[in-house]
Amino acid sequence: MKIGVLAFVASSTAHPVAVARKCEALGFESFWLPEHAIMPVNPKTPFPRGDGKIPEVYSHMIDPFVGLALAAGATNRIKLGTGICLVPERDPFNLAKEVATLDYYSGGRMLFGIGAGWLRDESEIMGVDFRRRWPMTREYIRAMKELWTREEASFEGEFVKFPALRSNPKPAQKPHPPVHIGAGGERALRNTALIGDGWAPIALKPDDLKTELAKLRQLCADVNRDFSKLEITIFSPVGGGDSRAAVEAYRAAGAHRLVLFPPTLAADKYDAELEELAKSWIV
Repeated sequence: MKIGVLAFVASSTAHPVAVARKCEALGFESFWLPEHAIMPVNPKTPFPRGDGKIPEVYSHMIDPFVGLALAAGATNRIKLGTGICLVPERDPFNLAKEVATLDYYSGGRMLFGIGAGWLRDESEIMGVDFRRRWPMTREYIRAMKELWTREEASFEGEFVKFPALRSNPKPAQKPHPPVHIGAGGERALRNTALIGDGWAPIALKPDDLKTELAKLRQLCADVNRDFSKLEITIFSPVGGGDSRAAVEAYRAAGAHRLVLFPPTLAADKYDAELEELAKSWIV
């Protein structure tokens, strides 16, 4: 089982380079950074978990591509993931360039975790039609794949269109860095079958994962995709106090990677926090 870390780093936590280096030294397979460019002061949308209050750290997230670039220059092996990138809130040309550049200069270590956003207030402030955020995301990804894989790319869609143009460097990974759909539910399964190289829901229990993967297998068959080529990642796995048993349960259910959420990553605590996670989860 691959074990990664989602790092909620901010100006008040340990530096992303320090965290990434520690993760690599401890044997974690991947280092992920989340994204929220802005955070409304009085959002109408509740947080989807817990008491509905958006955690304070969500107002302090660094730009994931800057953070991952810093991490890439300070590490050698660990995979570098967006967990997740809010695709419709970004320009697809610049986003394609950022992903390709990071993958090229990291030696093919980029994992492109994507989503369309759950916080309607944020999406609307940034000019996204919240109701159509996933059609926009699917089209942006298709357009970016053209930019990543063709020397002269063109695209004609509803949300993005461009004549023949060049965009370099190309990613080191061929045909492009894997696209992981970071969302849950029926729509996420359909999107994975249509445009994804992997599926990455959050806090899904092993028994529920088995059920959802059976649906995903059928959806892949419906669109002539090879289900066995998909990589399944679980963010914030449900351990029930026994991490070793959880690893085996997720493995049996069909997961390939578990991504853990360290509690604080404070400058004076991150070493011990990551060491404890590695001791408990890396088998």
